[in-house]
Amino acid sequence: MKTNSLGFIGGGRITKILLQGFSNKSVKFDSVKVFDPNNEVFNNLSAMFPEIVKAENAGEAASQDIVFIAVHPPLVMETLQAIKDIVSEATVVVSLAPKITLEKMGAILATKNLARMIPNATSYINEGFNPVTFNSGFDKKVKKQFVKLIKKLGKPIETEEPKLESYAIISAMLPTYFWFQWQEMENIAKEIGLTPEEAQKTVSSTLKKALKIYYKSGLTPAQVMDLIPVKPIGENEAEITEIYRSRLMGLFNKIKP
Repeated sequence: MKTNSLGFIGGGRITKILLQGFSNKSVKFDSVKVFDPNNEVFNNLSAMFPEIVKAENAGEAASQDIVFIAVHPPLVMETLQAIKDIVSEATVVVSLAPKITLEKMGAILATKNLARMIPNATSYINEGFNPVTFNSGFDKKVKKQFVKLIKKLGKPIETEEPKLESYAIISAMLPTYFWFQWQEMENIAKEIGLTPEEAQKTVSSTLKKALKIYYKSGLTPAQVMDLIPVKPIGENEAEITEIYRSRLMGLFNKIKP
């Protein structure tokens, strides 16, 4: 199958991320159709990617070669019902949502070319860590072509379906646990005397090196953490750890099938 066209059902953040990743690599399609019931969402996306075409309904978007289901889990099943008469046996349908399994998708759609992917926001800069699972009946030739396409976004990781929700918690959402903290460190840096440029460079460079020493030094986590004797928020670590565990385990239990 030559990929000539893409369809997106849902025009929100993840659609923007994927389109930007493809745009960065100058990937061209004959047609990209996007359906979103919210006109403002589509218009914002169209302002960034003027080549996209507005689909008037989900079925129109589903008439493309590859169809990305980019809606929240509660809407996936009704979306599949809305496109089941449009999707052909040759269509590739990729769900970007947790919770709804390939088995449930296959019970509605005629095509065997079904996949689920949990994309990472870093696909926006073509550095994605994108776990993907393929239906057992997925055409091998088509799969090879699809993998070649999503490699443009970063690194696809083929994995077992039951692990996708784990990747959603530990990879897809991971940056949100830290980004606001990095921002606050830059704010503090500026308040105590660094220029905005110095603050950004200092936080960015230190974080990169901190990741390297944690994972590449050969030291245990305890040994790494012992390298710095002063721990200004050490007394809050137990509280922070509990927040992570309670919130993330609770969320995981909600999104798992």
